[in-house]
Amino acid sequence: MNPNLNKQTVTCPKCSEQINVNALLHTQIEAELHQSFANQLAQKQTQFEQQLKAEKATLEQHLKASLAADSEAQIQAMRNELNEQSQKLRDFNKAKADVERLQREKEGLRETIEAESEAKLNQRLRADRQKIEQTLKASFAAESADQIQSMRNELNEQSEKLREFNKAKADIERLTREKSELKETLEAESEAKLNQRLREEKQKIESGLELKMRDKEYEIEKLKNQIQEAQRVAEQGSNQAQGEAQELAIEEWLHAEFPFDEIEEIKKGQRGADCIQIIHTRSRQNCGRIYYESKRTLEFGKDWIEKFKADLQAKNIPVGVLVTQAMPKDMDRMGLKEGIYICTFEEFKGLSAVLRQSIIDISNVEIAQEFKGEKMAQLYDFLTSNEFKLNIQAIVESFIQMEDDLNKERRTMESLWKQREKQIRKVMSNTSALYGSIRGIAGNAIQSVSQLESNVPVIESTKPALVSPSNKPNLTGVKQDSLF
Repeated sequence: MNPNLNKQTVTCPKCSEQINVNALLHTQIEAELHQSFANQLAQKQTQFEQQLKAEKATLEQHLKASLAADSEAQIQAMRNELNEQSQKLRDFNKAKADVERLQREKEGLRETIEAESEAKLNQRLRADRQKIEQTLKASFAAESADQIQSMRNELNEQSEKLREFNKAKADIERLTREKSELKETLEAESEAKLNQRLREEKQKIESGLELKMRDKEYEIEKLKNQIQEAQRVAEQGSNQAQGEAQELAIEEWLHAEFPFDEIEEIKKGQRGADCIQIIHTRSRQNCGRIYYESKRTLEFGKDWIEKFKADLQAKNIPVGVLVTQAMPKDMDRMGLKEGIYICTFEEFKGLSAVLRQSIIDISNVEIAQEFKGEKMAQLYDFLTSNEFKLNIQAIVESFIQMEDDLNKERRTMESLWKQREKQIRKVMSNTSALYGSIRGIAGNAIQSVSQLESNVPVIESTKPALVSPSNKPNLTGVKQDSLF
């Protein structure tokens, strides 16, 4: 990199302040790129957040609906179970009343029937009592076995729902983590693209400034040489030498400014002006010619224009430029007089560029008009040829294939989205059902999950029937605490 790049400055014509062009361009481009990528990143982040909010609202609605349905079913099941327990309690109390009634009958029989043997009466009572107790135990054991099996099945279902809940929770955490990673990846990619763009723009700016600096250094060096040559000629005090210095400066400037052009010098002693510029471009040769005459005297000669016009006619060159230090009395700046362009050395630089471009444009128009009919015929032949038809068909087929591929990709992605949506709904439905079941059984003993909560309150009155020791059945040979 050229070390002079950071020192490239221009002077403000109004305030004479030094302005660093390199820093100004670099700062402006960097700010524009930063703003562009920041806007793109903000737009993507807004879309991502809106998508998350929509998915969250949908999940919450499904959770609330599922939880409300499951809670109602659980409450009805618990009510049915409570009615069954009440019925069993009534049957037990009835059996107990029958035993007490039999005992009272026993006492009455003992008082009224003295003839019967006390041993036979006691034996009969013991047999009746054993029979009643065996009947009650058998009935209660069968009901207890059914209740134990039912509670075991319910416990297995709750365990399965708990496993599905944990799995759903893990899936939700995984999806959240994947979304977070996707967001970080997008931010990293945007930052990398921004840095790459900045590096490329910086290289372009540095390359352009380096070329400009080299051009300016080359021009400064040439100007220094020209100034030194002019000073040397001025010191000699020769008007002829001064004129030759200006001629040399004109030729050197034309060589440097238009490297494709040919600058033909008119040798000393030959008839004519000083030099002829034959204009060439990258694509065409000899687009036109410009004739230059250099004069460096204190007064403008009256016969210069007539003599220069005669030289133009002799060389058959339509454009002539007279570069002079002393302007005609009726002209104070560059202008056209009698078909000849008259200017100073400083004005000659801009005038030569304008004339050269005008000659190139006129030449292009002439060439275009010259071969217009032939090119139109060639264009018509090409448009009506089989080659043009095949090219158009190939382009259309490519567009059709691209459209088919795009439709296939769209259908595939829509299928994947539907499948993923059904999976998420299934997971959230099972999670809500499991949470509602556990919440309905255990009540406030289970810590609440705000995302799965609904407006349906937990009925506390159902808990005593499940956890109160007084309402537990007396099961023989079964550890009661293990069932609850």
